[in-house]
Amino acid sequence: MNEQPTHTAPARRALRPRAIAAAIAVLLACLAGGAVLLLPQAGAAPVKPPAPAVAVTSASARIETWPATLEASGAIAPWQEAIVGAKVGNLALAEVTVNVGDSVRRGQVLARFDAALLRADEAQLQAGWRQADANRRRALLLKDSGGISEQEVLQYVTLADTARAQLDAKQLQLAYAVVLAPDDGIISSRSATLGAVAAAGQELFRMIRRGRLEWRGELNAAQMAQIAPGQHIALALPDGAAAGATVRQSAPTFDPQTRLGLVYADLDEGHGSARAGMYANGRIVLARRDALTLPADCVVIRDGHSYVLTLPPTGATRQVGLAAVTVGRRQDASVEIVAGLKAGDTVVRQGAGFLNERDTVRVMPAVGAGKE
Repeated sequence: MNEQPTHTAPARRALRPRAIAAAIAVLLACLAGGAVLLLPQAGAAPVKPPAPAVAVTSASARIETWPATLEASGAIAPWQEAIVGAKVGNLALAEVTVNVGDSVRRGQVLARFDAALLRADEAQLQAGWRQADANRRRALLLKDSGGISEQEVLQYVTLADTARAQLDAKQLQLAYAVVLAPDDGIISSRSATLGAVAAAGQELFRMIRRGRLEWRGELNAAQMAQIAPGQHIALALPDGAAAGATVRQSAPTFDPQTRLGLVYADLDEGHGSARAGMYANGRIVLARRDALTLPADCVVIRDGHSYVLTLPPTGATRQVGLAAVTVGRRQDASVEIVAGLKAGDTVVRQGAGFLNERDTVRVMPAVGAGKE
């Protein structure tokens, strides 16, 4: 065999640096190409801004004339409550004609006692009086004849008068055996039981005179100073119904423990579901004054504070601001803004609860009064 040339090994060693340089060049070219791909293309469209956060409607703060009111609470009670008791004692109730809730008229029979014993006593007293009266007349006839002394005449006259008084007393007891209503009203309680023997003075019935109820509102001294007879009160009853009342008078003193005084207001006729013993909230109308108002749903509550989302005056899309406000009176679906806004300021209405400060919104055309 022929021997290989001896210069092959040195040649290989000379080719290695060239191969390494070529590989490095190819790697650099690939990296450069990737960087070019990452760069923005010339003439590419600009990135669009994000869409508005939410479509909203708006409302403007405006001045309205509202009645000035103050709030209080109190019990509903009878205007006057009459207690009907037994005027005779030791008699059994023979009849009870009314029950709780019945309307009665003055002089109407409420109950009757068994008066048989009283009638027997009356008959005996009538007989005694007739005898005493006959003796009195006879004594007066004999007075002028001298057949009887002045003292004896006076004695017969006195006996006749006493017999008459005893008869009248028994007849009055007979009249009291029939229990009559002392006035028009509504029976509010009944303790009379058929067959029971009542003692004189024992309560049989209790009635609300003339069916009149009153609201007894509890007010502090500052509130009481604003109360005058004739003011109207709107009552919110526990069952959700409403009733009206008119201030009649105020108590002359305050409770030393609670420092509250009572205002007495007569409930209007046809007071619906109002009942004695209810506890009702009342709104007393004092006067009318201007108020800066907004729809109530413009106000959002966050961390226990009231806020509104304000809007710039113009623009298809706008950036909202967050303003703290102080809320005052409420009327229907509107609320009074005491501080934090001025008349004409525009705020978010529908959608306010979903927004934060500096959110971008699109304002929809408003519909209805009080909106933009």
